[in-house]
Amino acid sequence: MQASTSPTLWLKSPEAVFTANTSDAGNGVLIQGNRIIELVKSGNTPKLHFDAIENCSGKVIMPGMINTHHHFYQTLTRCVPGALNKPLFPWLTFLYKVWKNLDEEMLYSATKLAGLELMKSGCTTIGDHHYVFPKRLSHAIDVQVQAVAELNCRALLTRGSMSLGQSKGGLPPDSVIQSEDVILADSQRVIDAYHQSGDNNTNPMLQIALAPCSPFSVSQELMEQTAILAQKNNVLLHTHLAETEDENAFCQRIYGARPLDYLEQCGWLNDKTWLAHGIHFTPEEITRLGNAKVGIAHCPTSNMLLASGICPTLDLINAGCRVGLGVDGSASNDCSNMAQEARQSLLQQRLRYGAADITSEYVLGLATKGSASLLNRHDIGEIAVGMQADLALFDLDALRFSGAGDPLAALVTCGAHQVDKLMLAGKWVIEEGQHFAIDEIELRSEHAKLAKKIQSAVN
Repeated sequence: MQASTSPTLWLKSPEAVFTANTSDAGNGVLIQGNRIIELVKSGNTPKLHFDAIENCSGKVIMPGMINTHHHFYQTLTRCVPGALNKPLFPWLTFLYKVWKNLDEEMLYSATKLAGLELMKSGCTTIGDHHYVFPKRLSHAIDVQVQAVAELNCRALLTRGSMSLGQSKGGLPPDSVIQSEDVILADSQRVIDAYHQSGDNNTNPMLQIALAPCSPFSVSQELMEQTAILAQKNNVLLHTHLAETEDENAFCQRIYGARPLDYLEQCGWLNDKTWLAHGIHFTPEEITRLGNAKVGIAHCPTSNMLLASGICPTLDLINAGCRVGLGVDGSASNDCSNMAQEARQSLLQQRLRYGAADITSEYVLGLATKGSASLLNRHDIGEIAVGMQADLALFDLDALRFSGAGDPLAALVTCGAHQVDKLMLAGKWVIEEGQHFAIDEIELRSEHAKLAKKIQSAVN
């Protein structure tokens, strides 16, 4: 064999999980550069040359998880008293009074903190949906790009939008919306400035998608023009849809159509679209979604906290939809933890489908390969030869795991919540639970001050 062009590292562990299936476990993986070059079968050593061994015995090696829906700025407004114990629309109405005071310093801190939370929970690709644009925050995506760069992780940032304020019958106050011309121009600007297409196997670290907030916060013209702009630039589309029955009623009252019919009228029903929540669809609508290969970001904790309902994940998958996992915003989840979100999915989905069909393998599959499919990524979300070396390692040496016979099931049902190590593109970014470049105590202190500031500014 010829000498390797870069050093190879064998991560040796009998708990390595090649897919979300315990029958497909091995004895570790071989990493060269930013890619996986060999899966080492149980009891074996690598067939290919390796330069170093890192003993990861006692640690489950699994694909890095991929978060497909979040609102990073909401980490500043967790458990705000005036928003507690409310369904979606009253919850939003109160919190918009807080969010209208968001500024660049706050968004920078919130993005950094939410991203670090996600990474510490085993997430290697973080996704955000930012749609609140007070006048002091016209360049929100630029602020987030800076924060993400310091985290050294993959990210999909969506340039969200709201153009339909209360003065025009919408839900958000006019102080957080923008004109449609401004939205479309800035959408093109951030695509040009930051989007990495991933063409020619380029291992993109940062991508941009376009994401009007919801059918009740933008006009039909903006929905249509955003779809045209996304197609022109070959980027994805994202929005909230069918989260509550109130939303369905709103669409029927304003547009004379159910949300999915309205979405189709706007040119969104295709495989470049993924939707957050996707709860209140009829069987016929699920069939249409599947035929169009639309993606759904399943957000169980938020759906339970706001009493929105239960996403029909298996029905959607069986119809042909792509389904992944998202933590949603930290004002309707109050936690940015993908490992915990997988456990919530397991528990919630069993209420709908029973224990036999909803397994630990199933929900971890949603969080990895399923989420990758939502983002149209074919190089992450799995441990396989040629895939990116994005790996999460969980240590089983803790009280909560003692006595567990199945390591993978233990991660979900025993409640794993923090990685021991996180590898991104072949490089360690978290070791012994600590990020290599972020002072967690300093970040938390600054973020807490800013949270107090925005919450005290309600008027």
